[in-house]
Amino acid sequence: MQRYLVGGAVRDRLLGLPVKDRDWVVVGATPAQMLAQGYTPVGKDFPVFLHPQTHEEHALARTERKTAPGYKGFVFHAEADVTLEQDLARRDLTINAIAQAEDGTLIDPFDGQADLRARLLRHVSAAFVEDPVRILRVARFAARFTAFALAPETAGLMRSMVEAGEVDALVPERVWQEFSCGLTAAQPSRMIELLRDCGALGRLLPTVARSCDAQTLASLDAAAGAGAGTGASAQALPVLLAILLQASVAPAPDGNAADTASVEAACRSLKAPVECRDLAVMTGRERDRMLLPASPAQALALLERCDALRKPQRFAQMLQALGFLAQFAQRQAALAHWQCLQEVACAVDAGAVAAVVQRDHPGQPQRINAAVREARIAAIGAMAAGPCAENAAPKN
Repeated sequence: MQRYLVGGAVRDRLLGLPVKDRDWVVVGATPAQMLAQGYTPVGKDFPVFLHPQTHEEHALARTERKTAPGYKGFVFHAEADVTLEQDLARRDLTINAIAQAEDGTLIDPFDGQADLRARLLRHVSAAFVEDPVRILRVARFAARFTAFALAPETAGLMRSMVEAGEVDALVPERVWQEFSCGLTAAQPSRMIELLRDCGALGRLLPTVARSCDAQTLASLDAAAGAGAGTGASAQALPVLLAILLQASVAPAPDGNAADTASVEAACRSLKAPVECRDLAVMTGRERDRMLLPASPAQALALLERCDALRKPQRFAQMLQALGFLAQFAQRQAALAHWQCLQEVACAVDAGAVAAVVQRDHPGQPQRINAAVREARIAAIGAMAAGPCAENAAPKN
């Protein structure tokens, strides 16, 4: 029984990057032997175990055989006779098919180190076409490793997979898992462009494929460069998705609500989390209104539609997303103005207003909500005439 460090841990160490997760492959062992040594089984489709001390994943070396379309159509063989080279041969890219023995020796049967030096994303073998998830993985690797080019032969395989209908078998949850990783990478536009070039974007997200233009991609990368794409912040993903989906929303004239059906369709296709969907829809619905003059009552109505008084952090996320859109490039002061409006409305002491109503109109609690709204409208009106609004409020 021998174990080898594999995959991203080896790749990132060779690139001089921090290693976050370490995965191991075990050669020459059976499930019974792993259990006898104290490993905990966790694999559903094939034998994977957690180390008794480090809790790092250890998978038995395996081969796989395609039996049906899609990413689940495989039969796995994980026995003690499977070699390390056989296990590495089933991996997606050569840079992910390098193993390291416990003494530090590198096993690199597919020249992954050469491709690391050449900054090349290249598939390991023709078996690449058997798993459509690999299209998504390559796309997100392109977004993360911005200096790496896609090998022409790998690009050709990806196009043939799309033409064969392989991506149509992907379930939304799996698409979102990979897509969200690429969206929060260093240059998410590379993922979008790669998926569009091979045809996968049109199959998976047709509304994005039709509407996503150069300006949207530039806005997406700008947000990533400003820190939204570091992946370290829980707010990063909703903001980035909101930016991506705005291109499909047509402008809404005269203060009307914009049609966000395309945003909602994309979120359904991805099965995006509720917080991501809600921010993207809200941003599309309200963005044009935020560039129009608004009375104090209209301003409060917008804040209430956005639930900005109960969820100020989400409203701040919307302002962050809007700040990267082209129509707001010269209107940053307008966003600062809305932030002031939200803060002033939130600062109204609803409890104090309620106490006054109860004192002046005992037995009439129905007056409280209206009184609180009036207090907020008055506070917004006072702020709008003060220094916070100077050169900030939208003008005709």
